Amino acid sequence: MPPEPFRKTLLSLRAALLLLYPLSLALTGCDFSTPTDKLKLTSLTLKPGTLTVLTRNIPTAYYHGPEGETGFEYDMVRAFAKEQGLKLKIKVVDSISEMLAAIAENRADIAAGGLTRTPEKSRRFIFGPDYRMVQQQLVYRRNSAHPQDIADLKNFDLVVTARSNYEERLLKLSQEWPELKWQTTDDYSADQLLEKVWRKELPCTITNSNILEVNRRYYPELEVAFPVGEQQPLAWLLNAKRYELQKELYRWFEKFKKNGNLEALNEVYYGHASTFDYVDIKIFLRRIKTLLPVYRPIFEKYGRKFSIPWTLLAAKSYQESHWNPLATSPTGVRGIMMLTQTTAYQLGVRDRLQVEESIRGGAHYLRQLFDRVPASYPENDRRNVAMAAYNVGMGHIHDARQLAKSLNKNPDRWATLKDILPLLSQKKYYKNLKRGYARGQEPVAYVERINNYRNILEKKLGLLDENTLSYDPLLISHSGEL
Repeated sequence: MPPEPFRKTLLSLRAALLLLYPLSLALTGCDFSTPTDKLKLTSLTLKPGTLTVLTRNIPTAYYHGPEGETGFEYDMVRAFAKEQGLKLKIKVVDSISEMLAAIAENRADIAAGGLTRTPEKSRRFIFGPDYRMVQQQLVYRRNSAHPQDIADLKNFDLVVTARSNYEERLLKLSQEWPELKWQTTDDYSADQLLEKVWRKELPCTITNSNILEVNRRYYPELEVAFPVGEQQPLAWLLNAKRYELQKELYRWFEKFKKNGNLEALNEVYYGHASTFDYVDIKIFLRRIKTLLPVYRPIFEKYGRKFSIPWTLLAAKSYQESHWNPLATSPTGVRGIMMLTQTTAYQLGVRDRLQVEESIRGGAHYLRQLFDRVPASYPENDRRNVAMAAYNVGMGHIHDARQLAKSLNKNPDRWATLKDILPLLSQKKYYKNLKRGYARGQEPVAYVERINNYRNILEKKLGLLDENTLSYDPLLISHSGEL
């Protein structure tokens, strides 16, 4: 037996250890956590319980739509975080180079913002699974002068985004074609450069095929001159210290793909891209004769009920569905007024495919938006602003008004918002706004098309004086006479 003083010391130490043991269990989680839980609390993410994701405000990754946060990559990363039981924290950055720097500096778990897996990046970073194949393409506007091949590029002013995979590719090509020249920009994204090409402000640019697919819906005259490289995979870039995260991501992705979720997501964001074209006015004029008489009494009924011109409701409905009561989009909006499931539920619409219910719901929702537009707008302007909000969301309308004020422009006129809304897609403007990026040109075009339909409709029905008829000649020039 040990000496008495030593024995007392051992007993005291044992008692102390017994007191500390429950605390150590609580701290390590050994008494209640499964192995997967312990992984999530330790090595899976930088901050236990939170998945920190870097992204960009671009249509193919992340943006604020009419019903909140959305985007192809956002929807995917949200599904992954939910499956892992992690809280999702989104950090929006302005450029790919900023994303790479943040990952290199251990400030996030994942970068998900239209990143291609290239040999250069693979030497520095680790990647998740490939989720889509893309190809760099030289893009120009239809019926305009453009390069015929790589060698011909030296004769055109080519602009691409700075520090992008496009610039990487051009640097490689310049080894074979030393006369190749181009300019880079930090001020415009690939989407904005496509818009400039469409507006004939630039002769051409280079972009990924998926970005062109999305933008062709809004700029259908954009054409591909030739591919600039082989196909490349898009993938998420991961923090190099998060190998367990990479393993979990691959496991989740296989299940996500096998269950058809990836295919469904591709359909939502890209399924419509190849079918977009100019509105066919000849079809519209024909349907005024054949379909409108069936639906006109319902448009008139709910136009009176919600104090909205019935021809405006009819024009908006045609823009949404071409008066097809069974219309369904890849994003899940349905019916002659193309209501989302959420909006229909809020308005008490039980069956979106039932014509009268759909028109009632659409009129009610438009009335709600009218009532949210400041009374400082003239009445016609309020209608335009409400329709723009229907398309882009009221939050972005508030941002546009704030931006108009900061630029010393009158925020209470639609003419001002027509100029301001497109600025929401430019980094130097949206980075200081609450809701961030928006494809601001889209609601402007949306409103103009509806007004165009309404004016043509009222002219055709004899409801509009010839001297007050206003329409966009570009919209109907290919389609024949009124």
